Amino acid sequence: MSTVDPQALLTRARTEQATRQLARSIRRPVEREPAVVRLGIVTAIDEATFSQFLYTRDVPDPDLLIRTSGELRLSNFLLWQVAYSEIWVTETLWPDFTQMDLFRAIIDFQKRERRYGGLGLG
Repeated sequence: MSTVDPQALLTRARTEQATRQLARSIRRPVEREPAVVRLGIVTAIDEATFSQFLYTRDVPDPDLLIRTSGELRLSNFLLWQVAYSEIWVTETLWPDFTQMDLFRAIIDFQKRERRYGGLGLG
């Protein structure tokens, strides 16, 4: 029987809440426009719809984010798109990042259990 990490549950809940909150924040001002309400457009603004308006709409969300220089932050990089990405951190600086570093990241990624937002309970 596997155990559930309370921190993982909290992180997952916060991520879900943030994506929903962002979609709602966009929907609220639109709801105040009578023409939009009459046309029924408001209900169409959800996480999937929001994603269609990003510059990266034609590119799949990354499965793996490689963070160089040992930094443990996203630095405002693809915040929406990396919500469910695996993150691999290396102390190697970007100019020194080699093909071997990339292979290490991919091998480590292949060993991970991808849960795609689930808890991996079964």
